[in-house]
Amino acid sequence: MRDGALKGGEARQGAAATCEDAPDGDWGTEAAHGAPRYQVWAVSGIPEVAPGDDLGKLIAAAEPGLADGDVLLVTSKIVSKAEGRVVRAADREVAIDAETVRVVARRGAMRIVENRQGLVMAAAGVDASNTPSGMVLLLPEDPDGAARAIRDGLRDALGVNVGIVITDTFGRPWRTGLTDVAIGAAGVRVLDDLRGGTDAHGNPLTATVVATADELAAAGDLVKGKAAGRPVAVVRGLAHVVADDHGEGARAMVRPARDDMFRLGTSEAVREAVRQRRTVRAFTDEPVDPGVVRRAIALAVTAPTPHHAIPWRFVLLESEESRTRLLDAMRDKWIVDLRRDGKSEESIAKRVRRGDVLRNAPYLVVPCLVMDGSHTYGDARRDGAKREMFVVAAGAGVQNFLVALAGERLGSAWVSSTMFCRDVVREVLALPEEWDPMGAVAVGHPVEEPKPRPGRDVGAFVEVR
Repeated sequence: MRDGALKGGEARQGAAATCEDAPDGDWGTEAAHGAPRYQVWAVSGIPEVAPGDDLGKLIAAAEPGLADGDVLLVTSKIVSKAEGRVVRAADREVAIDAETVRVVARRGAMRIVENRQGLVMAAAGVDASNTPSGMVLLLPEDPDGAARAIRDGLRDALGVNVGIVITDTFGRPWRTGLTDVAIGAAGVRVLDDLRGGTDAHGNPLTATVVATADELAAAGDLVKGKAAGRPVAVVRGLAHVVADDHGEGARAMVRPARDDMFRLGTSEAVREAVRQRRTVRAFTDEPVDPGVVRRAIALAVTAPTPHHAIPWRFVLLESEESRTRLLDAMRDKWIVDLRRDGKSEESIAKRVRRGDVLRNAPYLVVPCLVMDGSHTYGDARRDGAKREMFVVAAGAGVQNFLVALAGERLGSAWVSSTMFCRDVVREVLALPEEWDPMGAVAVGHPVEEPKPRPGRDVGAFVEVR
């Protein structure tokens, strides 16, 4: 048994250079051990790969005893290195953008995207591990094509018919931890379609399609290791998964858009996004990423508007100095107004304290209503209704903004305070006269998760005619 080999799922130790437990051809049969078995080991002796290297030749030199029916699990990083798919780490975000065709999910700096190969993964597969300092690797240009080239190279060098799986590390929805999966393949039956058959109890199988290539990739990762410098593993004893031709490749494992139940989210996901939006009044000291706020604004301005207008502006108070200056001026204005209204000093202090949610937030946003795109009807009644339309649109935009912030795991509180001293807000923030502040939104990381929202009877809010 080879160093680090796994046999039948059990880790073994030893230093023999060849398999001594069973003769070639007995792996995967019931003859020797009474049950199907396979062997998997990592290949040692593959040198550091450089652009232009022939991987087939390198693997053949390191593992000359390959046999027909073996499957090789090849880490995508050495394929990328051989292809020269290396860029400077400073250009990583630009590289991710270039490799991305669709952003699936985003939280903070983390992006889950669909890349040009159709794979949905973090950062489009752009990776800084096991690379020279200051550099990052892109995924292979054509993983299936790379697998075919390695397979052809091994056939030429050793005269063997083997399967090749190019692997990369994935996270998985609803599961913690990473595993290797197949991103390229040649000579391997990547999927085992069991539909139309029956299980051991005679029950019909109607939905079972086994991702054989992914199972092989995960088996190889158990012996390759992430930092051991062994980028290739061999599986022996599963010759039934090896084909004579190159086969359809791992691209066949990418679920087409028409079959993706989660591509546009689900009705429950939409409901959860709205429910997650809660008023948060206590924030930690953790700074807010301005890029996250801008992404939320990009969703805010997709709200419906009258007359194809653009009725929103969002003023971002990103410095403590700007927040303090505005809130101090607003407080002074409120105190003057409340005293003029005859309120007691105790009542005034209580009302002023309500503004603490804004003062304690690490980030403030002042949404403003503008009447761009509006026109005059000529009578007061219709012009009043026109403004109401724009106010409703502004509210829809702010609601989008709050929901988007919640999706980024940020808490928020929409406070009406700026509406009561619009002149002061415009003066302090140097805003145009036609901008109407529509409250202020406190933004930050919540101190604690909000308590469950009490249920409400929908029927109490509905009238049917």
